[in-house]
Amino acid sequence: MPVTRVAVLALDGVYPFELGIPSRLFGAAEGRYTVATCSVDGNPVATQSDFDIAVTHGPELLDTADIVVIASIAPRRLPAELPEATRAALARIPDTARIVSICTGAFILAAAGLLDGRRATTHWELASYFSARYPEVGLDADVLFVEDGRILTSAGAASGIDACLHVIRQEHGSDVASRVARQCVVPPFREGGQAQYIERPLPKLEGTGLSDARAWALSNIGEPFGVKELAAVAGQSVRSFTRHFTAEAGVSPGQWVLQQRILEAQRLLETSDQSVDQVAANVGFSTGTSLRKHFRNALSTTPRAYRNAFRPVGG
Repeated sequence: MPVTRVAVLALDGVYPFELGIPSRLFGAAEGRYTVATCSVDGNPVATQSDFDIAVTHGPELLDTADIVVIASIAPRRLPAELPEATRAALARIPDTARIVSICTGAFILAAAGLLDGRRATTHWELASYFSARYPEVGLDADVLFVEDGRILTSAGAASGIDACLHVIRQEHGSDVASRVARQCVVPPFREGGQAQYIERPLPKLEGTGLSDARAWALSNIGEPFGVKELAAVAGQSVRSFTRHFTAEAGVSPGQWVLQQRILEAQRLLETSDQSVDQVAANVGFSTGTSLRKHFRNALSTTPRAYRNAFRPVGG
C-alpha cells in the first residue's frame, strides 16, 4: 500500500492546536500517511501560546509532499505582504500536491495567489476582512470546508479535523475515516456549516420610536403575530412602520421577527427537554415542520442536530 506524504507548514504565530491536527488525524489512519512538520527556514517557530516549536525540517520537505497543510496563525500575525521566505516555500509545493489550509491559513494561500478564481472559506469572524482583502476569491463563510480542485480550505480551528477526515474519506473510504474519527473521539461527519456557530447580534435600538414594538414582540414571541400587529403597537401604519423599522434595524420587521424566533428556538433547544414541536409552538411557528424549514435555512442544520451539538453534556 503506497504511503501518502503529508507536510505541515508551521508559520510564526501558529496555533499549536491546529498545528497538531494533521499529525493526529492522518497519523491515526493505520499507516496510510506519514506526517512531518517544517518551517520556511528550518528554524524554531514562535507559536500563539507561550512556547516556541523546534521543527526538524526546512522548506525542502515540501518538494516531495503529496499533501501540504497550512496551519492557522493568529489574525494579528497575518502579514500585510507575504514574506519572501514564505512565498518561496509555497513555490516549492509540487503542482500535483493537494493543499489544505486551516482557518487563517486561507489568508496565506490567497496572498500567494493560489486562491485566485477559486472558492474558499475561512473563519466566519474574518470573512468580511478576507473578502475586502482578496475580492478575487469566492469566499463562502457558511461552510466548514470548501474543496476547489486540489485546494481545500477550512474554517476555524476544529474544522481542520473535518477537512482532514474528508481527505481520508476521499482517499481511503468511509470505513477508514470512521475508524480514525472513533480513535480520535470526534464525529466522522458534522452536519451543517459555520452558520450555526456565528453570533448574530442585532442593533440595539433602545430609546427609538420603535422600541415598544420590539419589546412587545419579544414578550409575545410565541404568538402568531405579524407586521400589522407590530405597527399597531407602534401607533403607525403598516407602510410607515415597515419603512422606519427597516431603516433602523437594517432588516424588515418580518425578517427581524423570524430571527428572534430562531434565536429563542436555539435557546430552548440548548436549555430544555422540549420536543421540536413544543419548541416550535413556544416560539411562534405553526408546526415543527415550519421550524425545521426556517432553522435549516438560517443555520444550515436541523433542530435535532443543533441540540446534539450544543446541549451541555448531562443536560
